[in-house]
Amino acid sequence: MKTFDIHKRTFDFVIEVLKSIKYIPVSVENKIIVNQLIRSVTSCGANDQEADGVSTKRDFIHCYTIVRKELKETKYWLSVLSALDPKLKTRFSSLIVENDELVKIISTIIKNASLGKIS
Repeated sequence: MKTFDIHKRTFDFVIEVLKSIKYIPVSVENKIIVNQLIRSVTSCGANDQEADGVSTKRDFIHCYTIVRKELKETKYWLSVLSALDPKLKTRFSSLIVENDELVKIISTIIKNASLGKIS
């Protein structure tokens, strides 16, 4: 069963991506991609936590807009790695699904906050 606490779910996603890095073969190309992946996925978690502590709705929306942007970048890097190595495609498929779900949830959070449904 999936958890619906967005902060826990985001944290768990970040941890799962970071744990999966050990399965990526070492190469010059992969080193660069892994660095980008680490930056984007950790930014998701950090901005999610920042959003939890902001004092204005504008800052809240801004933080979650960054979370969504970084999630999309994370998916890109996971997809690149999957395309380069068929073994990684299988391993990363559930992460990509979770990434897509998080983007949808975050998009709804942003929309609801913009419409004033979140105070």
